[in-house]
Amino acid sequence: MNIQLLAWLKKSIVHPARMMIAAALALLAARGLGLSEFYWAPIAALIVVQSDSSALLATSWLLLAGTALGVSVGALLATYIGPGVTVFALSVLGLGLLSATLRLDRRANHFATIALVIVLLAGPANQAWHRALYRFIEFSVGIVMALLLGALWSEPSTSRVNIQNQKH
Repeated sequence: MNIQLLAWLKKSIVHPARMMIAAALALLAARGLGLSEFYWAPIAALIVVQSDSSALLATSWLLLAGTALGVSVGALLATYIGPGVTVFALSVLGLGLLSATLRLDRRANHFATIALVIVLLAGPANQAWHRALYRFIEFSVGIVMALLLGALWSEPSTSRVNIQNQKH
């Protein structure tokens, strides 16, 4: 094999390997904690590990903030108003405005809206706070596992200069 092919293979396997390890660690941790819907932990880990290693901490903060906001609003609405198309639609808009007021970016708003959907629409209203707590814990486990992996094994960041140099 030529050297360029070996270098390409090495570079190409790093990200999928990090994804595999982060997802597996999150899954093992969530199962070890006895979480009922353990699959949310690897989903969160995969979202975080997709970030450039320089943005890992910022993405993690946004995922946590958005998730906390979304599960809280979802549980409040499910408990006191109940799910419905109008409530859901207005809550998506309200979360966007609240995220903007709190100076959270679009990623945090996306995470908030996903958490809102899960808590508000995925089960009975009398279990909304239970769902909210467990979704937040499951997401947090995934985030922690991705951060742990990032601390132990950082992926080389890819800048525009590096990408342009690789094309030539």
